[in-house]
Amino acid sequence: MAKKIGDNVVRLNEAARFRLSGVTLERIEYKGDTLLALRMPPTSYQDPKKEALTDRDFMAWVPLDFADGTIDVDVKSYLADDAPEYARGFVGISFRIDADGHFESIYLRPTNSVADDQVRRNHTVQYAAYPDFRFSLLRRDFPEKYETYADIDIGRWIHLRIVVLGVRAALYLDHRPKPAFIVNDLKWGDAQKGGVGIWIESGTVAHFRNLTVTSHTGVSA
Repeated sequence: MAKKIGDNVVRLNEAARFRLSGVTLERIEYKGDTLLALRMPPTSYQDPKKEALTDRDFMAWVPLDFADGTIDVDVKSYLADDAPEYARGFVGISFRIDADGHFESIYLRPTNSVADDQVRRNHTVQYAAYPDFRFSLLRRDFPEKYETYADIDIGRWIHLRIVVLGVRAALYLDHRPKPAFIVNDLKWGDAQKGGVGIWIESGTVAHFRNLTVTSHTGVSA
C-alpha cells in the first residue's frame, strides 16, 4: 500500500511499492539524503543504427486510480558511464497508466537545456502519450506544439509539478508560479485514469524523492 495522507493524497517513497517496467529501483543514501535510484540495463539502450529512437515504457510506477489532480516530485538525472551519444538524461513523470499500458507522460531532456544548438534547446521538455503518440510522431505532425525550452540542467535537483484536469496538463518547474509547459489536448482523453510513475530512457540514471500524488477525486492504492 502507498502511504495515504488524508483522503486524497499519497506519498510514494518506498521502493517496494513500485512496479517495475524494464528498470531497477533501489533506496539509497546519497550525500546525506535518502532517495530512490532508477536505472535501466545497458542491454536495453536503443541502437540508432538498427532502429528509430522512440519513447518506450521504461519506468517505476504505482497502480493508482489517478485521473485529475497534482503530481509533485524532485528529480535529478545523470548520464550513465556507458550512455550512448544521443543520451540526454531523459527523465519524467508518467501518469494515468492503465491496465493495457497506455499512459500520458511529460519528460525532460536536461542536457538539451544547455546545448549550443538552439534546435536542441527547444526540445528540452516533451509531452508524449504511449504507445500511439510518441515524440517522433508529434514532432513531425505538430512541430513545436508538444515540446519547449526550459532552464534546467543535468545533475541537479529539479522540482516537477504536473497539474492535470480533464484533457489539460500544466508543468511547473522549480516551484515557479507560472507553468513552463502546457498541453491542452491530452491524447488519451479525460476518461483516462490509472497509475503514476517515474519514466526514464537510454543512458539515464535518475534519482528521485518526495513523489506525492494529490487527487481531486480521491486516490486508491
